[in-house]
Amino acid sequence: MEPNYSLIAQFAGECFMPLCYGGGVRTVEQAKQLFALGVEKICIQSAAIERPAFISELAERFGSQSVVVSIDIKRNIFNKAHLFESKSGKTLSSGWLNFLRESVRRGAGEIVLNSVDRDGEMNGYDLQMIRDTVATVTVPVIALGGAGRLEHFRQAVDVGAAAVSAGSMFVFQGPHRAVLISYPAYPELERLFES
Repeated sequence: MEPNYSLIAQFAGECFMPLCYGGGVRTVEQAKQLFALGVEKICIQSAAIERPAFISELAERFGSQSVVVSIDIKRNIFNKAHLFESKSGKTLSSGWLNFLRESVRRGAGEIVLNSVDRDGEMNGYDLQMIRDTVATVTVPVIALGGAGRLEHFRQAVDVGAAAVSAGSMFVFQGPHRAVLISYPAYPELERLFES
């Protein structure tokens, strides 16, 4: 499916911070249109899995700083991590660390690392997965999947994540997980990362 350019243009017009877009980007021409709208980075997953050369095409045309590869990891019943493709809902046999190395070799400037098993659970990030990723690649790693408390942000950064991402903890509140969109106060976040 083609990206919704008019909606993305609205976001870009209102967004006063760097904007990354992911979802359905499969050609250099689509990426060019998105950059023209004000998007700063393109995030790809399925296209990178299906055709790794696409990472190189984007990096050569727009620079590695504009190419983000998203990787979903799912653990099996033996706790072994596997590459997971969200589009098909299938666990892939190819090694996830090899996929990471190949993505960076081809020009990915950042990695978004999602623990599928922890996503939405709010019990903390998969810290070992973050450690393994940071030990494998030299580009910034953004941890995703599992944040439920502010301390989880710090734990992920302490094991090497360059940044963290969260969703459920900003939406679901209280013991009954009622929907209430809220964000921590900025001074609270600043205190969290004081040395």
